[in-house]
Amino acid sequence: MSTMFLKTLREAPADAEVASHRLLVRAGYIRRAAPGGFSWLPLGWEVFRNVENIVRDEMNRAGTQEVHFPALLPREPYETTGRWTEYGDNLFRLVDRKGADFLLAPTHEEMFTLMVKDIAASYKDLPVSLYQIQTKYRDEARPRAGLLRTREFVMKDSYSFDLDDAGLDASYAMHREAYIRLFERLRLPFVIVSAMSGAMGGSKSEEFLAPMAVGEDTYIRCTSCDYAANVEAVTTPVPDDIPVDGLRAAEIHDTPGTPTIATLVEFVNQDESMRHPDRDWTAADTLKNLVVNLKHPDGTIEPLAIGIPGDRDVDMKRLEAVVAPAEAEPFGEDDFAKYPSLKKGYIGPGALGTNNSSGIRYLVDPRVVSGTQWVTGADEYNRHVIDLTAGRDFTPDGVIEAAEILDGDVCPACGERVEIARGIEIGHIFQLGRKYAEALDLWVQGEDGKPLTPTMGSYGVGVSRCLAAVAEAHCDELGLVWPREIAPADVHLVMAGKPGSPQESAAEKLAGELEAAGLRVLFDDRVKVSPGVRFKDAELIGVPTIAVVGRGIEAEEPTIEVKDRASGDSDDVALADIVAHLVAVCTT
Repeated sequence: MSTMFLKTLREAPADAEVASHRLLVRAGYIRRAAPGGFSWLPLGWEVFRNVENIVRDEMNRAGTQEVHFPALLPREPYETTGRWTEYGDNLFRLVDRKGADFLLAPTHEEMFTLMVKDIAASYKDLPVSLYQIQTKYRDEARPRAGLLRTREFVMKDSYSFDLDDAGLDASYAMHREAYIRLFERLRLPFVIVSAMSGAMGGSKSEEFLAPMAVGEDTYIRCTSCDYAANVEAVTTPVPDDIPVDGLRAAEIHDTPGTPTIATLVEFVNQDESMRHPDRDWTAADTLKNLVVNLKHPDGTIEPLAIGIPGDRDVDMKRLEAVVAPAEAEPFGEDDFAKYPSLKKGYIGPGALGTNNSSGIRYLVDPRVVSGTQWVTGADEYNRHVIDLTAGRDFTPDGVIEAAEILDGDVCPACGERVEIARGIEIGHIFQLGRKYAEALDLWVQGEDGKPLTPTMGSYGVGVSRCLAAVAEAHCDELGLVWPREIAPADVHLVMAGKPGSPQESAAEKLAGELEAAGLRVLFDDRVKVSPGVRFKDAELIGVPTIAVVGRGIEAEEPTIEVKDRASGDSDDVALADIVAHLVAVCTT
């Protein structure tokens, strides 16, 4: 360590929001280069390569073959598949000196497809699964949380090419099992949840999430069955229609001083003319109507109205998953000025939907079925309508899954209750089908001599994100606590003496013996810092085993202190036995 390019910090950087960011910077693993971009120092690059090697090892074990593509790619393939436009502002675009358009690859489906198109000619050339470990670029609007959300990151992406859907199922299952082994080796806790394919396209889709409070992905898990899903992929159980015959007629009432759902519910429950005949109205009985602008990749803007029960808000991630590749933005004052029939805060179905005064498309939550009665805006300021009945008084243009999911909602699989959790996405697998093969004219000659379009699967692991997730999962108040297989060393050897001391000579001798025995040793031989700083750095850096050559070396029967970084337990081991002891500790 006296010659290592390393600097540890006592204080965390001001912009560090999560533990992994704070500790990786403080322990001298990474440094910020730009918003959403990080440089790797020697210790960090060692850990990164260890993670990368586990990923590579498991992909090779699964039978996939490694290739490598450039990150700088031509526009044409992405134009052909439509993603040059669909990616919108998330794409880094550039022009070369000849005026040709290029992009920094956010993902490589097109290039894998073209490579197989170039090589495979017959059904005999398939199936095949290819992968690469490559840097990706996405122009994140708000890079944050260190390595967890960046503009430049390293991903392992693999693609399977099969002759039929049965082959795709087998390739998908193979990758799924490989991911399970991979994350177990990284000592990362994970759950597998149903997901949406997003900009990748395709059908079946699952995410691997590391359950952590700092995660940006919200998912639900059932308290009774094994159902788990990313909130974007959750489907709302649809209630049965209710006969409208005999239901109370809708009535408009003055409702002054009700700017919120809570004040509206309180108001209608206190007025006998508006009270529900059987019970109190609740927030879930109100129909909240919101309007957003959908910004499409081609620059066009489309207003969209959404009706949801008033006890919930619109979940923007769920909404954007449904309307992708468009992006959703709230209606502003200028937008309302263009639509005078929309009374902000009092929007009702009367001003929305088909053949209405606004002309805005109106989609509602799946719970808004025929016969349900609602308290909602009357399209006049300070007025609401009571008992407005779906299917009788209004008909929306369709249904949309955009309302937030709440703890205690009904499980779509078994009907019991679900709970909400958060996690970090560490892997995602898709069944892409023939979308890219058809767009890029990939076909092989089938066994019957006729052209056959292969079907594809796509499988991604965030290598740099996995490293950050491991750091989040394996740390304490003192610093990092790396799992042994990805730690920068097996043993952190601390010399706790002065120059020329017995500790110095014993530690140097021990370092050589441990390396000769095949262990990776991080040797803190620094004499210009105090033993206290060396001890703190050992805890901060997080190598799983710490060996301290201290006063025990001067005893009649010399000993070395061996500390387990995770548990904090320590033992004094006889100097004569120390090499064999550490080899046993580090290899079992």
